Amino acid sequence: MKLVVKVGTSTLAHATGRLNIKRTQDLCRVLSDLKNAGHEVILVSSGAIGMGVGKLGLREKPTDIPTKQAAAAVGQCELMYTYDRLFTEHNHTVAQILLTGADLSAEDRHENFNNTMSRLLQLGVLPIINENDTIATEEIKVGDNDTLSALVAVSTKADLLVILSDVDGLYDADPHKNADAKLIKHVHGTPEWLNTLAGDVGSALGTGGMKTKLNAAKICVEKQVDMVIANGENPELLYDVVNAKDGNYTRFFAK
Repeated sequence: MKLVVKVGTSTLAHATGRLNIKRTQDLCRVLSDLKNAGHEVILVSSGAIGMGVGKLGLREKPTDIPTKQAAAAVGQCELMYTYDRLFTEHNHTVAQILLTGADLSAEDRHENFNNTMSRLLQLGVLPIINENDTIATEEIKVGDNDTLSALVAVSTKADLLVILSDVDGLYDADPHKNADAKLIKHVHGTPEWLNTLAGDVGSALGTGGMKTKLNAAKICVEKQVDMVIANGENPELLYDVVNAKDGNYTRFFAK
């Protein structure tokens, strides 16, 4: 199986912006084990700006573009250093790929990306992808890593995209506001009622929310890629997801 896993800032970092060490270690261990089992794994990782905020000692996520980009530059170093160290412990080599929207929309650059990804996977490398927040502007940015992960999954002809978030999946109401909200475990295609369930924003340090995840689901399902929304609190849930076992998560079926 070719598997794309997107991990959000809320999974990687505490509310302070500092790294959630145990959870990140668990994630790298499980992804390494899935690679050992023969799966091809691509990681789309948020967290650069959030970790930069923590490392720079800023009180909150910046709102101006130059400070955001500065935080991304600092945080991306920290992020990749951490991944390189943790995956090396499990004898896996990682590669960093930073993208802008133009890299996926321009035909020649898109082809170069696909060729690079194909060769990295052939060499047994685990690619780690993030948007190039340091240089991305409104004109060239994808905007959020949920959408980016869907575009990567489609581009690389993945079998499954898993978006790890701070909720168990898609609910019939906002679980943060409604204690009676029920988890929707299976969604076939992209029915119209999905549009009524999308919220607006995610965590204070992130850029996503359910709206971007449902947009990612539409991108995937239309191109015959299954997608899962699951809680990143326990990375071991990925075993059940990959083995198609029923669990506390939402699976969007493309077929």
